[in-house]
Amino acid sequence: MEHCDTPVGEVPYQELAPAATAKKIQTSAKMHYSDTLDASVERQNLLERFTYAVEVLNQSGRGAGPSNRVQVPAAPVLPPPSDFAANVTAAGVVLTWSGMTDPHEAPEISHFYRVYRQEETTQNSTPIADLPLTGPGEVSFVDHSFEWEKKYEYRLTVVTFVSQPNQPEVQVEGDDATPVQVFTRDVFPPGVPSGLQAVSSGIELQPFVDLIWAPDADADLAGYNVYRSEPGSAEIKLNAKPVNTPAYRDSSVVRGKKYVYSVTAVDLRGNESGRSEKAEESVP
Repeated sequence: MEHCDTPVGEVPYQELAPAATAKKIQTSAKMHYSDTLDASVERQNLLERFTYAVEVLNQSGRGAGPSNRVQVPAAPVLPPPSDFAANVTAAGVVLTWSGMTDPHEAPEISHFYRVYRQEETTQNSTPIADLPLTGPGEVSFVDHSFEWEKKYEYRLTVVTFVSQPNQPEVQVEGDDATPVQVFTRDVFPPGVPSGLQAVSSGIELQPFVDLIWAPDADADLAGYNVYRSEPGSAEIKLNAKPVNTPAYRDSSVVRGKKYVYSVTAVDLRGNESGRSEKAEESVP
């Protein structure tokens, strides 16, 4: 733990093509080695950091000394949930998985979930949430920051966080849960408008009926449709294009008749809500 002088493994030299340039050697000749630690070593050194270096040896086993050192915290990572799932809903993309309890009693070590999202047209994943480990039971997170009509991949990992006095804080990500892909097709209509009221004009004015209702709060709202019927006749839609305010004046009424109105909300993709409660009004 104090000296970086004990070899833990060897990696054979890999020949490059003769035409390889110095720049190509620097950027393309990536070497890899995995050091598998015994679980007892990790348990005995939870708060330590393992130090690694690489030395290049010639055929006689001679080298010019080790490379720069890198440190890896010994605190073990936790396995990812096995039931990571995603479901597209009107409220957003709902991610769920089975929770776990933090197994370490050392106050310097803690764990949390990290959720990543990647759009199909990009190469980079973006962290969108860090969530605490709350114990057994279903864990859920709703992603509201996506865009409709796009394909996304979501990943979940458990992050080990090590914080010690006079030491830089360290985060180590474990293995990913099996990624899930979704297509955020919007087939969800806006909420049904409420509070519809109808008021007719006075007898001294040109006849009309004014309608007002509570505004819909959906972010992708395109407007409203207004429907009218008379006793014994079919319902008709009064507007050619969605009405962009929660109010409408029906000037095509006739004195002495009774009318029944309802309204719906329409989003940008043409999804239409159900009918509001009806409002009746007679034109004097």
